[in-house]
Amino acid sequence: MKQLMLDLQFFSGEKTEKATPKKREDAKKKGQTAKSQDVSTSVIMLAVFSFLLFGSSYIAKNVYHLFTHSFQTYMLMDLTESNIKVVMLEVLKETAFLLGPVMLVALLAGVAANYAQVGIMFTSEPLMPKLEKLDPIKGFKRIFSIRAIVELFKSILKISFVGAVTFFVLWSKIDVVLGLSFKSTGDIAKTMGSLAIQMGIAASIALLFLSILDYLYQKYDFEKSIRMSKQDIKDEHKNSEGDPLIKSKIKQRQREMAMRRMMQEVPQADVVITNPTHYAIALKYDESKMDAPYVIAKGVDFMAQKIKLIAKENEVITVENRPLARALYDQAEIGQAVPEDFFKAVAEILAYVYRIKNKI
Repeated sequence: MKQLMLDLQFFSGEKTEKATPKKREDAKKKGQTAKSQDVSTSVIMLAVFSFLLFGSSYIAKNVYHLFTHSFQTYMLMDLTESNIKVVMLEVLKETAFLLGPVMLVALLAGVAANYAQVGIMFTSEPLMPKLEKLDPIKGFKRIFSIRAIVELFKSILKISFVGAVTFFVLWSKIDVVLGLSFKSTGDIAKTMGSLAIQMGIAASIALLFLSILDYLYQKYDFEKSIRMSKQDIKDEHKNSEGDPLIKSKIKQRQREMAMRRMMQEVPQADVVITNPTHYAIALKYDESKMDAPYVIAKGVDFMAQKIKLIAKENEVITVENRPLARALYDQAEIGQAVPEDFFKAVAEILAYVYRIKNKI
């Protein structure tokens, strides 16, 4: 029964298998990866409010300087074209010093949050225009899809949870809030700023907690979307490794070419040692190439008969030595020298062959 279910999954193309590394790499090139935008948002918020918490004195100092300078200097200047230009440049400079560090912290936090989720990834695929996005039917399906419903519930959950956390922070300071009417303007501003920072940090932590859950869901949804069927894996293997039938034909062709080259070397042999029917080893001795005799061809059964036939046609002497033929076939490869253990036996055979050739 289990095997039947597996067969049905294979032929139906059901995507039950995990994505292969190649599939993941292709998806990454298209900009498809597990990512939660809420992680980046929460990290940026937490970094900015933390900077405001520890750098509030720096910001207050710059704001105070900007306002006092404006009321004491700019308000008393004549309204001329040159004065307006000077005022604008100085105000922009002060604003840059005021907002620059905050924006830099937000930028670094956003980069760090995205790097933690997807690493380094450069792709222009998501920016390419696609006409299918203008299809009203597909757009209608996206609006009322399961994913859209999940995103709606996620948004409601985020608003409710973050709102409850910030309300709790504000409610815990209700006595301070109610007492603001009895404080000076400076104290009110300081208290409101402190409350805003505390609520922002609490909201950031709450959103970060929800974003971690969202990231786990996005990872699960991404893994599900890139699943593959058994047929997909088989096709990918064919495309990456090549069709097994073609590979076997290539290997067969390579073996045939190697065999032809080997057979072309047989006429150059000094002697062919045989079993006499199952093994044939063609040896050659050339001092300029190697210090010992070396194997130029070998084979069993049909190949052995073919080597002996070519040797006979080219008047290469054949010597029968069953144990030596079997041992050389097992221990010596084509192009390699005869092992040292067989030097004496091979030398005797070559001496015998040379004597016969001299007589001829």
